[in-house]
Amino acid sequence: MRSGLRKDLDSVRRMHRLVAPWLPERRSQDVERAYYTVAAMIAAQPRSALRSAGHSDGDPVEPGDQEPSRSAPRWRRTSLGTAFAAAVTEGPGREKEMRAGTAESRLNLLTRQSVNGLHRHLPASVGYLRSLDVEVDWAQLLDDIGSWRSRSGRTSRAWLQDFYRERNKSTVQEADEADRRELTANPLEALTSS
Repeated sequence: MRSGLRKDLDSVRRMHRLVAPWLPERRSQDVERAYYTVAAMIAAQPRSALRSAGHSDGDPVEPGDQEPSRSAPRWRRTSLGTAFAAAVTEGPGREKEMRAGTAESRLNLLTRQSVNGLHRHLPASVGYLRSLDVEVDWAQLLDDIGSWRSRSGRTSRAWLQDFYRERNKSTVQEADEADRRELTANPLEALTSS
């Protein structure tokens, strides 16, 4: 399956037996290519990422098997922008994080791509996210890249907005926490300085 990374549909013959059963009956070539790309990215994850997602070494991983990001409610899909923001913010049990500038640059690069460029650049970025144990919402990513040709502007905007919203959320939470600590430590001083 990993051999399908960055390949077009004519070069992934070995993947057909595994991906074809998951394809919708009525589909565009873009949707079909998205299924193959996402399947290859799932297969290319480090083994540790598969174990952290609740799979043992012998369990197959299917598209959509992984839980959405812990920072989002289960019913809400999370975009790639949210995943990049999570990579910058150190999460519980994560030893490494992505630099904010790196995340922003990678995300901006992806949002400027054509369909072919997206399929070429996306696997490296998603691989980097998964190497940091950042969850990727595979179902949302499948939808986003399957409709890239017609909705790239809208999807790009959503990815960037989600990234900046999530990045700002941690800053706002830190400021609120600092305000609470100050108010608790000096309640009279906090009230008279406002």
